[in-house]
Amino acid sequence: MPARTALPRWDLTPFFPDDGGRAFGDAHERLVADLSRLEARFDHHGIGGTTGTDDDAGPDAGPDGGAAALAADEILRETNRIHGQARLLNGYLYAKVTTDTTDDDAAGLQSRLTADLARLSVLTARFEAWVARVGADVLVAGSEECAAHEWPVRKAEVSGRHRMSDAEESLAAELRLSGGTAWARLHRDLTGRLTAAVTLPGGGAEVLPMAAVRGLAADPDRAVRRAAWDAEQVAWESVAVPLAAALNGAKGEQAVLDRRRGWSDALAPALHLNAVDRETLDALTSAVRGSLPDFRRYLRAKARLLGEEGGLAWWDLLAPLPATGSSQPTPEPPAADAWTAATGQVRDAFATYAPSLAGLVDRALVEGWIDAGPRPGKVGGAYCMPVRADESRVFLNFTGTADATQTLAHELGHAYHNATLGGRTWLQRQTPMALAETASIFCETIAVQALLAASPASARLSILDIDLQGATQVVVDIHSRFVFETELCRRRARGTLSVPELCEMMLEAQDVAYGDGIDADTRHRWMWAVKGHYFTPFYNWPYTYGLLFGIGLYARFEEDPERFRAGYDDLLSSTGLDDAASLATRFGIDVRDEAFWGSSLDVLRRRIDEVVAAAKLDGP
Repeated sequence: MPARTALPRWDLTPFFPDDGGRAFGDAHERLVADLSRLEARFDHHGIGGTTGTDDDAGPDAGPDGGAAALAADEILRETNRIHGQARLLNGYLYAKVTTDTTDDDAAGLQSRLTADLARLSVLTARFEAWVARVGADVLVAGSEECAAHEWPVRKAEVSGRHRMSDAEESLAAELRLSGGTAWARLHRDLTGRLTAAVTLPGGGAEVLPMAAVRGLAADPDRAVRRAAWDAEQVAWESVAVPLAAALNGAKGEQAVLDRRRGWSDALAPALHLNAVDRETLDALTSAVRGSLPDFRRYLRAKARLLGEEGGLAWWDLLAPLPATGSSQPTPEPPAADAWTAATGQVRDAFATYAPSLAGLVDRALVEGWIDAGPRPGKVGGAYCMPVRADESRVFLNFTGTADATQTLAHELGHAYHNATLGGRTWLQRQTPMALAETASIFCETIAVQALLAASPASARLSILDIDLQGATQVVVDIHSRFVFETELCRRRARGTLSVPELCEMMLEAQDVAYGDGIDADTRHRWMWAVKGHYFTPFYNWPYTYGLLFGIGLYARFEEDPERFRAGYDDLLSSTGLDDAASLATRFGIDVRDEAFWGSSLDVLRRRIDEVVAAAKLDGP
């Protein structure tokens, strides 16, 4: 029997030592002082609505915009430096509060830091309004820094056209601390501390943190999955009223700001931030809608393989299939025993692409980048966060399942992306969500392909199912969230929505996406409460973009591995330097063509066909 390996917790001491917070406090003070100096330079150069103090300063001095170019050089250099400081401080505190929502000291520090960083939001608004007034063409032509940051500057020009006055933007930034930011924090704190009493088979009720309860959705025992689902429904209902208030508050605030800033609808600012045009999103969405009948075939086939008839029960969405195709699932090893196997499996898979990718796994383990296991007070989900230079911190709720191993590969893909961005300035690193998923999905695909190649034929069905579980979440479930959020924004603009209304909208959106693939009586009415993503407008669809774009990139890799490797790291390091469509053309991809998205979905359709054939499920 191999020795158990404790699930690791990340090491934050390279950023700030355990000295009672003195080093962090000193760094925070320096940041506040630097912010004051930056505000003074904005005023000096007349950036925003104010007037410069020198006769030769300000954006209108000189027909060639020379003074504006000099101002931009100074401001961009200082902005990059200060944002780098802020990223480290903010990342350090975020790492602490998401692993322990009961850490009131860290939460208090985060609240104060957030208030100070609101000043950066005001300066960003002023800079964007100034760029819109001066013109990006003038600045890029005259400023060395603007030329190096051409894409961020051109995005700023568009943002500047959708800004209120300086005074209004300043007021909005301050009010957001007790508005959208506070509502999102309420959601995080409530869900992070939420527990549920799960009545496990053969035992009494066990009170577990919600992250652990949701992790039981992948348990091999159907009775455990059902018990966890039942307990989850009760727990979410107990906090539904404050979570509905939070969602209403955040969406109400955003509706007002979008209208006052002149955006055409709630989706428009999200498209702008993601560097994706509406034509591209329409092509992606159309391809997704065309694939939904195929995913429903997969869900019905999975139900058949699990011994059910009709649509799959919601609590069986993440159920493991047996490697042999028998009716009895193969038990998963304990999480602690599975950790070494999971990291080794991911490293071996990454090595099939390149030594540098496998080396990233070693570095993450040796340098203490990963906080792996669920525990009371730790929020659910997973993320990877850049902290400084090319370093990241990876947050998991690892349960030892095969799906958890895929999540590990996904988040380490983000870490690899962050490493390629290590030499970029803060502004050059601002990768939109749609492109931020490129490396993570690519790494997941590598992991799946390597696992399929190394596994016996008897294990193929369960591996395909694990992959399709994730794809179903990203294609089908995210489509339900997109449908829900579109309707939520439309109706919230007219008034507050009640808990029953939110539940009804969620069930209707799930019906649109899942159809007869899911047993209608088991749909999850509380998914609007589960996901904190709704506090970032239209956060979800970029994951679908990332999945299908990553699959498309993997197809290019298989066509010509050496040529792909030669350009891939450069692509990742450039994701903050251009729009999504332009970057895709580097690999001969037209993201405005529905056929591209359809070709990526065809890869998933072929995997669905295998599962359907194994289930002997006839018909469309």
